[in-house]
Amino acid sequence: MAHGKANRRTAQLFHDLSAQGETFEKSPEELAVAERGLPVECLGLTFENEGARRAHFLAELRKGLEELHARLAGVPFADVDDTVTRLAAVEHWPTRNEADLRDLAERMARAERPKDLLQRWKEAVGFPDGTIEAILALSDPPWHTACPNPFLGAFVEAHGKPYDPVERYRRKPFEVDVSEGNAHPVFRAHGYHARVPHLAIVPSILHYTEPGDLVLDGFAGSGMTGVAAQWCETAPESYRKTLEARWTAEGFGKPKWGARRALLNDLSPAASFIAANYTLPFDVDAFAEAGRTLLDEVEKGLGWMYETQHIDGKTKGRIDYTVWSEVFSCPVCANEVTFLEKNRGSGGIRDGVACPNCDTTLDKGELERTFRSDMDAVTGQLRKRVAYKPVLIQYKADGRTFTKAPDACDQDIIRRIEEAPLPQEVPTERLPIESMYYGSRLASKGITHIHHFFLPRAAHVLAAMWRRADAHPDSRIRRMLFFLVEQGVFTFSLLNRYRPSRRSQSNQVFSGSYYIPAQIAEGSIHYSFEAKFVNLVNTFRDTLRERNYSCITATNTTAHLGLSDDSVDYIFTDPPLGDKIYYADLNFLVESWHGVRTNAVPEAIVDRFKDKGLPEYRRLMLRCFEEYHRTLKPGRWITIVFRNARGAVWTAIQEALLAVGFVVADMRAMNKIQDCYRQITGTAVEHDLVISAYKPNNALEERFALQQGTEDGVWGFVRAHLDQLPVFVRKNGRVEIVTERQPHLLFDRMTAFHVVRNAKVPLSAGEFLSGLVWLFPERDGMAFLPGQVAEYDRGRASIEDVAQPESFVVDESTAVQWLKRHLERKPQSFREVHPLFLREIGDLRKHEKMPGLSEMLEQNFLCYGGSEEVPSQIHVYLCANFKELRNLARDHPILRAHAENRWYVPDPNKAADMETRRTRVLLREFEECRQSPQSRLGLVRLDAMRAGFFNAFQKRDYETIINVAEKIPETVLHEDPMLLLWYDQALMRAKACA
Repeated sequence: MAHGKANRRTAQLFHDLSAQGETFEKSPEELAVAERGLPVECLGLTFENEGARRAHFLAELRKGLEELHARLAGVPFADVDDTVTRLAAVEHWPTRNEADLRDLAERMARAERPKDLLQRWKEAVGFPDGTIEAILALSDPPWHTACPNPFLGAFVEAHGKPYDPVERYRRKPFEVDVSEGNAHPVFRAHGYHARVPHLAIVPSILHYTEPGDLVLDGFAGSGMTGVAAQWCETAPESYRKTLEARWTAEGFGKPKWGARRALLNDLSPAASFIAANYTLPFDVDAFAEAGRTLLDEVEKGLGWMYETQHIDGKTKGRIDYTVWSEVFSCPVCANEVTFLEKNRGSGGIRDGVACPNCDTTLDKGELERTFRSDMDAVTGQLRKRVAYKPVLIQYKADGRTFTKAPDACDQDIIRRIEEAPLPQEVPTERLPIESMYYGSRLASKGITHIHHFFLPRAAHVLAAMWRRADAHPDSRIRRMLFFLVEQGVFTFSLLNRYRPSRRSQSNQVFSGSYYIPAQIAEGSIHYSFEAKFVNLVNTFRDTLRERNYSCITATNTTAHLGLSDDSVDYIFTDPPLGDKIYYADLNFLVESWHGVRTNAVPEAIVDRFKDKGLPEYRRLMLRCFEEYHRTLKPGRWITIVFRNARGAVWTAIQEALLAVGFVVADMRAMNKIQDCYRQITGTAVEHDLVISAYKPNNALEERFALQQGTEDGVWGFVRAHLDQLPVFVRKNGRVEIVTERQPHLLFDRMTAFHVVRNAKVPLSAGEFLSGLVWLFPERDGMAFLPGQVAEYDRGRASIEDVAQPESFVVDESTAVQWLKRHLERKPQSFREVHPLFLREIGDLRKHEKMPGLSEMLEQNFLCYGGSEEVPSQIHVYLCANFKELRNLARDHPILRAHAENRWYVPDPNKAADMETRRTRVLLREFEECRQSPQSRLGLVRLDAMRAGFFNAFQKRDYETIINVAEKIPETVLHEDPMLLLWYDQALMRAKACA
């Protein structure tokens, strides 16, 4: 009996049973369906097959959606307490704590009509825009819902482990290489906006978790965190050996392989759909058969659209792609000008374009865009749009590739297609032009609705593919067909650029933008989909076949996940990039095909067209990090990857982390040029940034509650924090300085810990530095617990070279840190230091009033005058570098002569005294700013602002902080996480006092 294209595993089963004398009336294809229908267990329930499972949970989801709409939209509003009760009573929906419900109810109280109640709830939780039927069609509950997932709690209850305060959990911060895996076929199986490759996430999950632990990503995007969690079990042997060898070389233990369970969430229905299909099991061979059938059927039915006459006048060719050029007019003779017709040999648009009518050479800027006006059959309105015309066809004939200009037959086919009505599958929604960053760019070219993005031929083909995918009887395979077809939405649109220098003209969309090019490449069915389909099948067959139901996906705002407190073991997240990518706008195109679109109201973004600036972005991110902090188990870790952020956005992320109670243990920047990670001590803007932070455990919180406001509370935090940090780090044969062990950062972390908990800091900076020296041993400028010193000394004894942290001299603080590192290695005179310092100064912060080098040296360092014994700091350096000085006493005249006028780093006791004196100077400058009659200050000394805010917060003088913050430039406030933290906390405390 022929097995045909049936599932190989099913065919083997069919063969084995047949050999035992069994007879079947069903074909292997039908048996494959039966096999997929074996009994399944899901969240504690057992079902006859996958179909029964899906039907049950779809019914539950439908019931919850309909009940929610009825309760919120149909019941008159009474008061806040009544709304809290009604929200809590909604069944089959995520349970939120009472504080969350009350917060929602208070915001709903602004609603004047009952139906507004539902809208406000949707805005609060990021409920997507779409009908119940569209949401259900896109969902595969409980594993994926195109709305807030009501089954998250059951998933956690079934697979999670309750928080046990007695459980011993110890991890150190882990380095993440965000560049790893960019070219991996899994990463490239489906395109999405900025994301971290799964291979960059796997080591972090292995480091921070045990098999079976719950991993959360609230900004999941395409679901790479979920893929990485599964990869911890299914990774090929070659990858395991490579990783284990690298960990051994770097001093890590052997990783514990095994699947982790992932909770994935994203505000975008398009993103959560991709994530679900990346992580849910499906029959790869059945998908391969269905995908091949789909492509063959569409090619058979619409292939005539891509036929062209070969240049021999006899043979028919098969079009790969057609190039459409924007039509311009010559300002001299008003004749039409198209780029490719006169510039075909150049491989692109030349600066000078010759008019074909008058031969005038024109710059591109001199050309005038040509528009066409026609009736839009969908809207019934006259539409003015940019004119395009086909100018080049690449096709295949007799097994060879040719190019030609479109002939009369080609024009006739295009005309016939244009006259056909628009297929009903093509979305026709109006774009939210007014609230889109790229709205004016699109509207100026006549694109105001979704169907305007597609040329007629592309619209017909994409609609046919969508129709056939939607008709597949198996729901899981149907979703995978959509996973394939939706990747053609951008490629088949006007966004696909013609780039003659590239080998392929498919998927040439300008990333992260709605850019309509002057030359468009319109690919055919086989050209755009054949290689993508084959690669997709091979990728899932070779690397993702052995998946299980270990991931659950929701479509929701991260601020309201619906998870219980202290339920997650680890968080890996890649949050929105501020104003770098406009996710909701970009996803609108694909989501319109699905009929479920992102609710952009709670989107954490900087976008003036949505009335969201940095304060709104910071507030939205704060709510998301609050939810992260609430759901993460005490003592556990969060890793945040933040790519190419400008300084103010980077600061907003840091401040939000500190404000909700996380403690930062490590910050790193990926140096792509040197292909390595460097710890950072200053502002890092043009880097891939990684933060490792932890949620303090209950023991620390309870102890601090008893000791807050005392020195014991300060040192108790420092001990707990030092215990979380790496002791000895070796990288590329060098000792790496752990920046978080440096005194100034320890002071910042300690201060933030107190501020967030509304506790007075009992020590000044000078007092803190003095106490730190007495209580904690120092090595290479780092503080250690007494029990950690021996481990560091053992590692340090075998390595001479110390890799200093990468710093960026952009303000006084970073300048002082550079001077400290430099003078520690080599005490020097002002004349020697000055030229080196000038070379280090980069782009100073715009409003930074930085003191001169002389003032910084006087306030932070000591200069040897030559009258007393040579200080040990200078003596050690001179004896190590000048043989003739090695045996001289410290008061020897020759030694003193060499040491005179050299600046050096004071010992810790003197450093504390100098810090105290410096603080008095800074407070005087702060007071001058406070009393200044100017409403806005142009330049301010940032360190003075820090000292003043700290002092005012100690006195509970919140009004001073608020008033001065309103006078200093916004850039100063928004690019310093500590200033921002003090300001936000002052606003909150002042409001509470009022």
